[in-house]
Amino acid sequence: MDHEDLRHWSKRAADWAAEYHAGLRDRAVRAPLLPGAVSSQLPAAAPEAAEPMEAIWDDFVRIIPGAMTHWQHPRFFAYFPANASPASMLAEQLANAMAAQGMLWQTSPAATEVEQAMIGWLAGALGLPGDFTGTIHDSATTATLSAVLTMREKALDWQGLAQGLSGQPRLRLYASAETHSSVDKAARVAGIGQDNLVKVATDAGLSMKPGALAGAISADRDAGFVPAGVILCAGGTSVGAFDRIADCIAVAHAEGLPVHVDAAWAGSAMICPEFRHLWAGIEAADSIVFNPHKWLGAQFDCAVQFLRDPGPQVRTLGLRPSYLETAGREDIVNFNEWTVPLGRRFRALKLWFTLRAYGLDGLRARIRNHVAWAAEVCDVLRAMPEITIITEPSLSLFTFALTSDAATEALLARINDDGRIYLTQTRHQGRSVIRVQVGQFDCTREDVMAVPEVVAELMQT
Repeated sequence: MDHEDLRHWSKRAADWAAEYHAGLRDRAVRAPLLPGAVSSQLPAAAPEAAEPMEAIWDDFVRIIPGAMTHWQHPRFFAYFPANASPASMLAEQLANAMAAQGMLWQTSPAATEVEQAMIGWLAGALGLPGDFTGTIHDSATTATLSAVLTMREKALDWQGLAQGLSGQPRLRLYASAETHSSVDKAARVAGIGQDNLVKVATDAGLSMKPGALAGAISADRDAGFVPAGVILCAGGTSVGAFDRIADCIAVAHAEGLPVHVDAAWAGSAMICPEFRHLWAGIEAADSIVFNPHKWLGAQFDCAVQFLRDPGPQVRTLGLRPSYLETAGREDIVNFNEWTVPLGRRFRALKLWFTLRAYGLDGLRARIRNHVAWAAEVCDVLRAMPEITIITEPSLSLFTFALTSDAATEALLARINDDGRIYLTQTRHQGRSVIRVQVGQFDCTREDVMAVPEVVAELMQT
């Protein structure tokens, strides 16, 4: 296959993509397959000789789409969305065509400088102070790991980088049980350890108690441990919990501890000023992550980390051997030094296209619709006698359950096997519940109102 072949097949792929998206409502959201159904159709080894592109294409059409969970389906109400607006898809095609490796400014000047500009655009759109800068990671997991590694090194006066963790004091991190599992993973990968991630008590609203945080830090200092940092939650994955950001940051900073705020899902909603009370006090955070690929329409992967002062993170993660230097440009920004991987894709391009193609007003309208429709669906479900709303809507996320775990789990299985909508489960206060999260880029009110219709029908089977 050469570039002339690519021209032909790219056009064919574009036509297929348009037809695929136009027909998504006719597909089951989740493929009704068993493990091994796809792999059994693939040869055991790579071909020795080149195969014609027509045969490859035919196999793709025959095997792949029918075996996918369709994340762009307008009735995907599971997890959080991984939205891909058409403008973002177009930008990804261009980034893929250039296939640049943006590890340094000199290897991709435009990638670096557009990324800097997009960080500024997004900070302004979310109402953050102008002194925040930041970078784009692949996912919030990497951003949180970067923040935790920086917390570790600040607490150890940067001795861990050279000496390792053996013989160092026992470090402690603080978060609530509502934070994402990526915080637990960061504690593990950073060498701090799961047992040193202190899960601070929450109040009736599932927010971290500032007094409990202060008490945990004090108790650890008395025990000879070294507190390293606090991770706060702004829109938890399970049921959408928000910590009391301002109060908890005040406690952390009084103790000299940095604060990272995980707003991976809910951060996008902060382009709407009326929702910003949910993270009041965010301007005092040291690090914030949110995922434009979840709710703003920027294709996965695209996680933005805002930093009040990038210096500590660059000191923790940055390496500049001679072969990565840019002669005469010692002060240039090289974003690989802000994160874990050396290699970097041109992720900022899809942000640039998406923000311009829809405008902040267009994106706000989508988010406001999703929040309103989620509240409407919640009220319809609430009126069904068999259903109990377990957690009220947090932005566009709420949960419900039937009278027992067994009944709830059986209903969810029927819903997802049916395929018209896709929901997921979580456990809340020891109870199995069903999550409803509205956020797919192209969903309509009619799509969202399919949730109670399907639930009502399948409860009777």
